[in-house]
Amino acid sequence: MRILRVIASVDPREGGPVEGLRLSAGAMRAMGHETEIVTLDDPGSDHVSGFPFPVHALGPTLKRYRYTPRLARWIGENAARFDAAIVHGIWNHASVGGWQGLRGSGLPYVVLTHGMLDPWFREAYPLKHWAKQAFWLLWQGKVLRDARAVLFTSEDERRLARGVFRGHTYREKVVRYGTAAPPPCSAAQERAFRASVPALGRRPYFLFLSRLHPKKGCDLLVAAFGAVAREHPEIDLVMAGPDQIGWKAALEGMAEEAGFAHRIHWPGMLTGAAKWGAYRGAEAFVLPSHGENFGLVVAEALACGTPVLVTDKVNIWREVDAAGAGLVCADREQDVRGMMLRFLERDGESRSAMQAAARLCHTAHFDIDAAARSLLAVLEDIAP
Repeated sequence: MRILRVIASVDPREGGPVEGLRLSAGAMRAMGHETEIVTLDDPGSDHVSGFPFPVHALGPTLKRYRYTPRLARWIGENAARFDAAIVHGIWNHASVGGWQGLRGSGLPYVVLTHGMLDPWFREAYPLKHWAKQAFWLLWQGKVLRDARAVLFTSEDERRLARGVFRGHTYREKVVRYGTAAPPPCSAAQERAFRASVPALGRRPYFLFLSRLHPKKGCDLLVAAFGAVAREHPEIDLVMAGPDQIGWKAALEGMAEEAGFAHRIHWPGMLTGAAKWGAYRGAEAFVLPSHGENFGLVVAEALACGTPVLVTDKVNIWREVDAAGAGLVCADREQDVRGMMLRFLERDGESRSAMQAAARLCHTAHFDIDAAARSLLAVLEDIAP
């Protein structure tokens, strides 16, 4: 098959959707299927030229919604070269402009919402939700209505999305999602990571690796770590990830005011060897999210044999809990604090068992080849 992916950007700072696209397209390529991508990126961007698949970048565009008439026109002119399309994400012009081009050309498509129908947004930003409801009625809901299927990566994500917006119905389907096995462990990975956080030295650490965003529960983690730091002077916290909304200074201020800022490290976005070294060296990976349709970083940590500490708003928490691959709690500060303390109370044998369970959990549930086959089955079903 020849598959078209429509996404706003392939910038890795956009997080899981971009990494998930790259991984699944790679697995599909190994199975004999080709992928091309159309985006709203500036064609001169380094992340466009460095992406491992053909990227047709139609920017630059204005920020936020990123409107351009070039997207629908490009799809209309090129649709005949493809068998099916995937629209990644909603609430931007890649979705709506993609729909306009796909609808006009007759190319069948599916939509991966990547958690963007999570009710957390409605609760956290009620005024913004009503603006989205209007946009849903006029445009966004029609994108999902006309898709051959709207794809969710867990049963929880599908269930939570129901009824968040009113006015258009769509066909639901759950597909597998996952990540590739990490590269073999090496001393170079540890050196790359330690070089990115020189103040950490050889101290043990908890790892957060994701965007610095309120939905990820970063403030819960920083506040919870305050109590952990007082009871366990031996352990630090690494907060790795891009600061896209300028929140880092406020989080640092919280730690400074509580007197433990020197125990938290902010290396920014980690990639390549440094990222894998961060996962492999951590005592545990922590994601105290208020809402996570899947949590690709959780699957990456599991693949490295690193125990994961997550909230029950990370929609793969049941697999983690059933496998004994980590601990689960509610998305409240006191519960996150208690979860971290419970982990530190475990002895070496118990932690080793959890590490082994993490690897098995990844293999059983989040293997990228199985995820790619699940997505391919949907695309083959809708292709003419």
